[in-house]
Amino acid sequence: MAEALDGAARAAALAPLLAAGWLPVEGRDAIAKRFSFANFVEAFGWMTRVALWAEKWDHHPEWSNVYKTVEVTLTSHDAGGLTERDVKLAAKMDALFAAGR
Repeated sequence: MAEALDGAARAAALAPLLAAGWLPVEGRDAIAKRFSFANFVEAFGWMTRVALWAEKWDHHPEWSNVYKTVEVTLTSHDAGGLTERDVKLAAKMDALFAAGR
């Protein structure tokens, strides 16, 4: 089981994600981001690429898709909050999004 991030390690891990548009979720130890694409096919393709990494890393996001918008929330339920797994998956999502631009 992963351990929740805290202290200086938490601040250091989250700083680049917050700078990239991830936001803390009110009332939860989680981060969220909205990704917007040109159309549904691009959004679904990105979700498919993310899903392959999420499955490989056994860490699955909370997400929803409406047409060209994907809303993502990341937290580690088994750890009761944000862990390195969330940071790693968020960074991968950002990289896959940038690669598709």
